[in-house]
Amino acid sequence: MTYEANTPEEYLAQIPKERVSALEKLRAVIKENLPKGFEEGITYKMLGYYVPHSIYPDGYHCNPKDPLPFINLASQKNSINLYHSGIYAKKTFMIGL
Repeated sequence: MTYEANTPEEYLAQIPKERVSALEKLRAVIKENLPKGFEEGITYKMLGYYVPHSIYPDGYHCNPKDPLPFINLASQKNSINLYHSGIYAKKTFMIGL
């Protein structure tokens, strides 16, 4: 399930009420630990945490117009999902891929 939202607050207002608390807790932990300069917003129709163009002007290699993704949170059909793209940051994590 996807949501049409322009801000994290709009996103949270649309998801099932029983998931709001869990997503807010995850959101708080991410924001407390987000590297300096990273931003929160809506990316890929989910809550997104990313490296903005002001820090990394090249953007995401698949679409340089998009900021470099780091973490996304989503309320989907049957679950809450966390997508972490930080694996790209350290080559040793990619051994065997």
